[in-house]
Amino acid sequence: MLATLRELYEGRSERAHRFRRALLIFDLVTLAFIVATSFAPRAPLVEHIDVVLGILIGLEFVARIAASRARGREFLRPSTWADLVAIASLVAPVTGEAGGFLRVLRTLRVLRTYTMLNDFRDRQGPITRNEETVMAIANLLVFIFVMTAVVYETQHWRNPDIGNYADALYFTVTALTTTGFGDITLPGTSGRMLTVLIMIFGVTLFLRLAQVLFRPHKVRFRCPTCGLLRHDPDAVHCKACGTLLNIPDEGLD
Repeated sequence: MLATLRELYEGRSERAHRFRRALLIFDLVTLAFIVATSFAPRAPLVEHIDVVLGILIGLEFVARIAASRARGREFLRPSTWADLVAIASLVAPVTGEAGGFLRVLRTLRVLRTYTMLNDFRDRQGPITRNEETVMAIANLLVFIFVMTAVVYETQHWRNPDIGNYADALYFTVTALTTTGFGDITLPGTSGRMLTVLIMIFGVTLFLRLAQVLFRPHKVRFRCPTCGLLRHDPDAVHCKACGTLLNIPDEGLD
């Protein structure tokens, strides 16, 4: 059983890749559900689905820890603690303001998607070829959603301008882009500091995405001599050490 789990999580077989792709799809479906339910009132059906998702994530978590060769090190990873928080908040139905903060924390479940994306780095596919772009977009989207949740949970009970998640999303995007229309503001020192954080980190993520999008395309191929990983698509020699490269032509079979 343990050998099978390790093969699924760490192996290079087609079955292992299919398994990890299925986990990635599950993570994305979970994220879509979290986003959708964040904009709607809590309902008994949503609470039941929460519990089912929490149980499934919990089973996957136990299997992943069991398959790890360094189980103690797993608990040093942010994604592991994000999973634990997500599981706790999903399997314990929460209502009212006391559960609001937990619903914010469960959005960190999306960090597991990053780990699953890493499994495809060594394969020739759209994720590998556009890895930096995918990660930059993912970072920006996660930041927007998490900050939207934080703005809503900290403001909707005292700020009449933040009545729902749509209002919080609108404020987050206008602050992040430094547009600042001024029709929605966060009062008080804590509100101003939260706005500053959104602007500073949001602009940084935007600039990172723009840098990735407009930077000349590079191919991933490790130089056998110096280890340089990114080269021009038509490179014959390594720019760093001059070693003759043999970059596979993706247009050939």
